[in-house]
Amino acid sequence: MTTNLTLISTIYSIEPVIVCATRFSPSRIILLTEEKAPEEKARAEKMITDTFGSVLKVEKRYTTVYDVVKVARDVAAIIEEESAKGQKVIVNVSGGRKPQAFGALFGAYARKEMVEQVVYVTEEDQFVLEFPLLGFGISDTKRAVLEQLESGETSVSKIAVKIGISKGMAYSHLRELKAMGYVSEGNGFKITSAGRIAII
Repeated sequence: MTTNLTLISTIYSIEPVIVCATRFSPSRIILLTEEKAPEEKARAEKMITDTFGSVLKVEKRYTTVYDVVKVARDVAAIIEEESAKGQKVIVNVSGGRKPQAFGALFGAYARKEMVEQVVYVTEEDQFVLEFPLLGFGISDTKRAVLEQLESGETSVSKIAVKIGISKGMAYSHLRELKAMGYVSEGNGFKITSAGRIAII
């Protein structure tokens, strides 16, 4: 058992979690779940706790199933907590509903400097695939622009003043953020779900 490794895992069936627990020997397992989880998922959570609970800490953390941004925020917060405790982190995105798994993946990307690996266990042969740790590629200024949009500010002039850049530079950043998919433009500029995830 690795004494300072936390496995954060989506779950539906027990097998992917067991494969990861066997392969990585974590000292802690954090299972992502939701209120009123389906019976099969609740049974798998109980089996994980019964199987590993006597030798390591197994904990459930509640999030949502379909709100990818909220799941990403929740996972990023868990990663920060574990990292602050000196834990290394592996994120398993094999189980659960796809939006929840994607949210966990994006949360890992948002805190990639605190994550050792993101893995997926195949259903067919329980092979562990390692996903690349990607980032969102935004500068501090672009982050500030997105944060202003998320706070509800829509005036390019006010965004420019609030973050201390010219109006022309603010427009330039907004155009680049739109090209990256972080901003949409219809009736003014708006932050997209991808933009919300990028500033977690």
